[in-house]
Amino acid sequence: MGKRRYAVLGAGHGGKAVAADLAARGLAVSLYSRSPEDIFEIGLRRAVELELEDGSISDSRLDAVTSDIPEAVDGADVVMVVLPASAHRDIARLCAPALRPGQIVILNPGRTGGALEFRRILTQMGCSDEVLVAETATFLLSSRSTGPAQAVISRRKNAVPLAALPAADTRRVLDTVHDAIPQFIPAPNVLHTSLDNMGAVFHPALTLLNASWIERTMGDFEFYIDGVTRSTARVLEALDRERVGVASALGVRVRPALVWLKDAYSAEGETVYEAMQANTGYQGIKAPRTLRHRYLLEDVPFSLVPLASLGAQLGVDTGAAEAMIRLACLVHDTDYFRRGRNVEDMGLKGLGVDEIRQYVTTGTSASGQVPGDVL
Repeated sequence: MGKRRYAVLGAGHGGKAVAADLAARGLAVSLYSRSPEDIFEIGLRRAVELELEDGSISDSRLDAVTSDIPEAVDGADVVMVVLPASAHRDIARLCAPALRPGQIVILNPGRTGGALEFRRILTQMGCSDEVLVAETATFLLSSRSTGPAQAVISRRKNAVPLAALPAADTRRVLDTVHDAIPQFIPAPNVLHTSLDNMGAVFHPALTLLNASWIERTMGDFEFYIDGVTRSTARVLEALDRERVGVASALGVRVRPALVWLKDAYSAEGETVYEAMQANTGYQGIKAPRTLRHRYLLEDVPFSLVPLASLGAQLGVDTGAAEAMIRLACLVHDTDYFRRGRNVEDMGLKGLGVDEIRQYVTTGTSASGQVPGDVL
């Protein structure tokens, strides 16, 4: 079969690290950025200098470095989208004319409803349904950019749930990427990867409820320790109940925050407050330096808004989520309800629970059609 070809879309903290890591494994990798200046030095070197967890340095050679989507995805077996969820719509529109049957697109991660919206846009633009779309529940690596052509990987997650849309194609995606990314494990469907999203619970609420402290100190406090009191933790618990409630209405079982904290960090407690205070993994993590941060810019419109939109369609109360969205709208003077991802964007508007479940499993609704009108 020859070695797999990967296209990595995004050259930020995560994208550079993913591209360099795949290239270090001997795979053919192209790296794309919308901003030519962000990849200028990488293009000159045709490589990213990657520091690994053990301190070793790898000079990872890339096959292509480009700001042209067709060039980036041409011949790629797998297209890894490593960009904020706010970029998913634009990237889907740019990719649609260039993608070919048999290619696999993985959103790493999809946040809430990422694969659903991405697939709907591809369908609207006439892209073949033989292009597979999948998403992960969380990002694969803990990484950062340390220079224009340098990146560091400090930690790899042991297991990252992945689901394809439809779920019937998940095994094919996993088989294709297993040699390069064995950490990907199957999730039942994209409802699971979308709703097992703890960022929706923790990030926006803690940022908004600590807004004055963040602005006054430029984030000079421990976000998950100092920023979590019994009162703020009760808000997190309310958000978590809503997330679990929406998932349950869809027949999806997701981990409550207390279980997630125990699984991820071995943090024990009777309440979210107790578990977060006991979590040594959170110690030393500073708050955002500004409110113009992805915890609001990304997690509000692409985690909380789709959660609230699903809740409204399913008749599940999401008052706490809506309160956080409204606060973010005021803080940023932006209508996140309008800008965010909703049931229409995800191709789920008007569908009942059985139809939604059939769609994420088979790729068609009860009528045998793919949701979303073709433009």
